[in-house]
Amino acid sequence: MPAIDRYAVFGSPINHSKSPKIHRLFAEQTAQSLSYEAQEVKAESFDEAVSAFFAAGGKGLNCTVPLKELAYRFASHKTERAERSKAINTLALQADGTILGDNTDGCGLVRDLLNNHRIMLAGKRILILGAGGATRGILGPILEEAPSELVIANRTVEKAEGLAEEFECLGSISGCGFETLSGRQFDLILNATSASLSGELPPLPEHLLADEGSCYDLAYGNEPTAFVRWGIVQGTQKSLDGLGMLVEQAAEAFFIWRGIRPQTYPVIDLLDRERKSR
Repeated sequence: MPAIDRYAVFGSPINHSKSPKIHRLFAEQTAQSLSYEAQEVKAESFDEAVSAFFAAGGKGLNCTVPLKELAYRFASHKTERAERSKAINTLALQADGTILGDNTDGCGLVRDLLNNHRIMLAGKRILILGAGGATRGILGPILEEAPSELVIANRTVEKAEGLAEEFECLGSISGCGFETLSGRQFDLILNATSASLSGELPPLPEHLLADEGSCYDLAYGNEPTAFVRWGIVQGTQKSLDGLGMLVEQAAEAFFIWRGIRPQTYPVIDLLDRERKSR
């Protein structure tokens, strides 16, 4: 009997991860024989754990916080979007034994916005809150959709400006502090900080969201995040969290590993119904 192909997600903490369930549903849907598990791996033991996983016959890994930058350094070669983001969430064993690194976060976000929520990005004014690793991972795919303007707002202005300068070859992008947002309006506001999970928000001025604008929090939870609640208060018709992005980025990783693209909507719908029933 042939061995089942092994996949896993590494992170710390990892017990909350929905990835094993998502990939099990993908495998059932596409009739793929594989296993996928969550494994607690701390930063200091990352290289050893990844090497051991692949040496034991593992085929692919997902890496979550705080391991994405370490995965970037580990990969033998990298996709263009991984090079831009300087972080990797997907490692794939190649036929020649090398390890390919990719970042599927940005394309996962864009697909969720475009395909699942019908939120167009072309020609739109987009604001991203935060200038950390989550923002870096989504800038390239968003700029490829040709928004009219992309602004990164961050408490440390220099960090936002430096990140914008790094990506300015891809489109119209700038960085600023939160205090300079007053009087401006955006069609889409993305929260790329993790602060709203603990009920915190950056100091956002009134009337920041344009009429018929949308809000999207890259984080997700069983209850609406503070940023999702802020969007509802602003009167937006769509104030969303990152559950769909989670499933879409997983589908891209599944495609990289298996060459088959699973249907994402049934999985998103199931996970959403489960959390609402709790």
